[in-house]
Parts: sequence; C-alpha cells; structure tokens
Amino acid sequence: MNIFDKIYQRAKSNPKKIVLPEGDEPRVIEAAANAAKENLARVVLLGRTGLIREKAGKNNLDAGKIEIIDPEKDKKLTDYINAYLQLRRHRKVTYRQAEVLFKENLTYFAAMMLREERVDGFVAGACYKTSDVVRAAFHCIKKDPAHSVASGSFLVQIKDSSYGEKGLFLFADCAIVPLPKVQELADIAITSAETWVEVTGFQPRVAMLSFSTKGSSSHPCLDKVRQACEMVKKQRPDLIIDGELQVDSAIEPEIARIKAAQSPLSGRANILIFPNLEAGNIAYKLMQRLALARVAGPLIQGLSRPCSDLSRGASSKEIVDAIAVTVVRAQ
Repeated sequence: MNIFDKIYQRAKSNPKKIVLPEGDEPRVIEAAANAAKENLARVVLLGRTGLIREKAGKNNLDAGKIEIIDPEKDKKLTDYINAYLQLRRHRKVTYRQAEVLFKENLTYFAAMMLREERVDGFVAGACYKTSDVVRAAFHCIKKDPAHSVASGSFLVQIKDSSYGEKGLFLFADCAIVPLPKVQELADIAITSAETWVEVTGFQPRVAMLSFSTKGSSSHPCLDKVRQACEMVKKQRPDLIIDGELQVDSAIEPEIARIKAAQSPLSGRANILIFPNLEAGNIAYKLMQRLALARVAGPLIQGLSRPCSDLSRGASSKEIVDAIAVTVVRAQ
C-alpha cells in the first residue's frame, strides 16, 4: 500500500469539510464529485449554483453530495468583508476595495470561512496563481504562533524507489519564501518535520541541502544553511537533521559513507530542505515530470488552519490528492 492509499483511508475514517473556491472549473468539479463519492471529505464548492450544476451535468458528474455556496448571495458575505477590513485596517483598505477583492478572488471568501471555522480546510490554485492563494491565506488566517514564517511543502512519492521512505519525500520550501533568512530556513525545516509526521506518521530525517557537503566548499550562502541547521539542533534536539549536504549525500547511503561518514542521516533523508525557492521549485517539478512522481502540494505550513495550494496545471486526480491530504491535516 502506498502512502496515498493510507492517506485516503485516514481521510475516509473522519471526513472533514473542505471548501474549493474555484467551483466552476471543470477539473475542480470533477475532483469534488470524486472526493464526495469516495467519502474522503464533505466538499463545498464556491460559485454560481446553476452554472456549477450545469457543468457537472455536461460532464456526467454527480454533484448531489456537494454543497454549493454562491458567495454573492451568502448572508455571511458582509460579515466576512467587515472582518477582513478589521484584519487589514493598518492598510486602510476601503469597503469597496474589499468587496471587489472578495468577488474577484473567491479564495478570500474560502479563507474567511476557514478562519470562522465554517469549514475545516481549503484547497485552491487550479485557476488562481499561488501568490493569490497565499495572500488570501496570510491575510485571513491566523499564523501559528509557534512558527516565524509560513512556507509551502510538497509530498513527493516516487514509484519503485528505495530512496527516502521507500520513495516518499517531503520537499520544502518550494512555493512561498524566495530567499529565506537563517531563522526562516530553520523554521521551514522544523515546520516541515511536523507536517511530515502529521501526514505520514513516519519519523522525520531532515537534510539541509546545498551545493556543498560538510564544508567541501566555502561561500556565504553555505554559511546560512549551516547556521540554520545548528539553530534547528538547538531548538529541536529530538530531530534527526544534518547539513549542509549535497542531495546525493543526503539520500544515497553509499555516497554518504564517502562524503559524510559521520552524518546521523546516513544517506537516508526523507525530508529535503532547499536553500531557496528556485532550487525547491525546480526540483519538485523535475521529479514530477521526469521521474513521474506523484505530488501533493503546496501544503501551506505555519498557519493555524490547514490549507493547500495547487499547481494551475493540476489534474483532477491531483486535486483529489490535495483534498485528502488537507482532510488528514485537519483531523
């Protein structure tokens, strides 16, 4: 049984209410219908009810188990806008500006639903850009006080691989923080370890990646990785973590014996922390496209409530995966 089978089983054991704001997107409707059919979640779609049901019918999809909410007709819209104005009062946002924002990007409505605990999580990004989804989440959902930064991780499952956790990895940050500072990089590592345990139940083994292994090169950007690794060790002495490491030293035991013989990871890392967003984003997309890895994410970390972004190229199946992972995080 692969990890996604286990995640689906866990989701079915206690389905949570998940809202998808891009309700009139055919891939989202298909994913919602399939998630509801499999009892993975209690699904809510945002959008015009008639249009969503019409599109579902044209594609022979059963929308009978899906709750549909039209934000423009919802009695809570004014309350959400007023609450948002209070949250953003330091920015002097006007009511009209907020009203337009909530109508143009329904992720804000979804995020306020989550903030008010009307739902248990949201999944968005099939049509909206990551920046739009993340901004709505940051502006509306409380940050987890235990963490200094929000970030985005990807669950990556590589078929027939012995690396990581039998082919399973968590990659971070691949979505949000372009150039993390030392404290941010340390926090991303800690948050990712927590996400890993929350979603998979496996012991985290964290590698702080770069282009050098244990001092084989010298550069200021390597100092940042080393300092972040030492910071994590002090804050979370229970975690198995090492860095800086090249990726082969992190995941290949034979290479680790040559390059990093004293590493506690022994070439068995299952969480890969990238030094910047460029490296992380490129790496996960290469794994997805060239290694045909099954990928779920970005899972937005560091907030008080669970939410997930999507690649705008996400398939219906990938959206279902994101729904299931979000349910598990909400349980």
